[in-house]
Parts: sequence; structure tokens; C-alpha cells
Amino acid sequence: MARTAASPLPDGSKAKASAMVISPASTRVSAPASAQISAMVSGSANPQPSRPRDQEPLLVGVHGWLLSGRLWTPLAEALAPRRQFWCLDLPGFGQRPRPRGLQSSLASYGRWLAGAVRERAEGRPVVLISHSLGGSIALHSATHLGGQLRGLVQIAAGGGIYQPRAFALLRRVGAGVVQWRPAWLATLPGTEAIRSPLQAEARAAQGLLACSTNRGAVRQLPVLTSQLTVPSLWISGSRDQVMEPRYVRHLAGFTPLHQLAMLEGVGHLPMRQRPGELAQLIETWLQDVVNTSELLSS
Repeated sequence: MARTAASPLPDGSKAKASAMVISPASTRVSAPASAQISAMVSGSANPQPSRPRDQEPLLVGVHGWLLSGRLWTPLAEALAPRRQFWCLDLPGFGQRPRPRGLQSSLASYGRWLAGAVRERAEGRPVVLISHSLGGSIALHSATHLGGQLRGLVQIAAGGGIYQPRAFALLRRVGAGVVQWRPAWLATLPGTEAIRSPLQAEARAAQGLLACSTNRGAVRQLPVLTSQLTVPSLWISGSRDQVMEPRYVRHLAGFTPLHQLAMLEGVGHLPMRQRPGELAQLIETWLQDVVNTSELLSS
């Protein structure tokens, strides 16, 4: 069932946001009438006419720390053939080397992502779908995409609250993981599932982790979120111990054009745990976002 939540805005006021809770047995996503979402998971209750391919938004997956575009494969398959999903590797991760001169910072990666998206989309509208630390990169990228960006889906991505001790510990543990990981395992057959963390470039991994946990970067996230001018969907898993749902709700609250969704019984990787349910949730939201964007631009 859907619930409506009031989320705090930077000026202390409150904006209504649709809060959806999806359980394993769910076959329907519902929300208040004001949210304009009443589509059945298997298809819209009010079917929309098909659009030419070049008018459909290109979905772009932005993975998180130590991962790669392979993270999104189950979700991309679940969204096909209705949606085209580009699962790119960020520089220094997966199969993409980090260009010389690209700094390992959120701002630099945000600018790089915007350029890569514009080149790939060739004028098509774009929806960014990001995960964890990739959500911070997507927020930085949004300011560079302008009107081409039609929506933002943030999965297990939140924060905006600086925690000195916790972040210092995270940096130490992360540096240890990068330094002591057995990279030679990536050469063995049958290790595809764990290959991304083993192959990530050390400088890119450590640099992005250090940047994302410093005081200035953390406090910039609410500012960037408040500057969003497109609808956004913020998804958390009820059992996520890496990015707890309360931090997702906190950051989402800085933009009035947001909806919240909770996947019950899901951890930090819903695109791997329940790709079908995640795809249904995103598809329902996308139908509303595309229709709303067309009305606003007409």
C-alpha cells in the first residue's frame, strides 16, 4: 500500500511526497492521486501511445563504489525491450580506463558523466538511474545536462549529514580493502561476479571514497539536491545496512519534486536481489515522468 510522507525542505517547510512500500507479493504500485501514478505493474491502467524510439528517454545507469556497469545487467534485462538502458563503466572501473587528467573527485566525474551522456544520447532526453556513491556523481552531473535531463532515480543513495568518526573509519577500511584485495583472482575463470571490485583502479577508488566523505562534499549534496528541476524517485531497501533508509529520506527531502519508495526485505543491491520488482517500480514512475515532462515542454 502507498503512504504519503511529509519531507522537510531546506527552509523548514514541508512538501508532500508519495511514499510507496513494495513487498515481495506486490503486483500493484499505488500512490495518491496527486502523484498521478495508478498503473498496474504489468502495464499502465491508462495505456499510453507508443513513441518513436528517438523520443523515448535513454536510461543511464551510474554504478557505485568499486562496481561497474555489469551491476545493472539484471535490471536492464527486466526493463527490456520497453526501455533502452545504457550501463556504462565509470572511468577507472570495469573496462573503462581513467583518462589522464581526470581527477578522482565527485565534481570531475559529474562533468565527465554529463559529457559521455550527451555524446551517447545524441539529443534524446535522458533519465539517470544511479546507485549509492553513483548518486552523488549523478547529482553533480545533473547541473551540466540542463533540459536534456528528464528525471533522476536514486537507489540506495542518500546522505548529506557529515559524521567525522564514521567517515574516517570508512576511509580507513576502504583504503585497506583497495590495498589488500587479491587482484590475481580476477584472472581466474568463474570469478566474473567479483571481478569489478578486484579490477577497479586504486587511485580512482580511493580518491572518490575520500572525496565523497569529506566535509565539503557531504554538505554540498543537499545544495545540489535542492537545485534539481526534474522529478526524482528515491528508492531504499528496508534491510539496507550500507545506506539506511532514513538517510535516503533526508536527502530526498531537499527537493520538492520527489517520490520515495521502500522495497521491503531488500538490502543495498535491489537491482541484483529483486530486479523484476525494481523494474516494475521504475517503469510505473517513468510513465508518469515522461507524460509530465511532455506537458511541461509543450
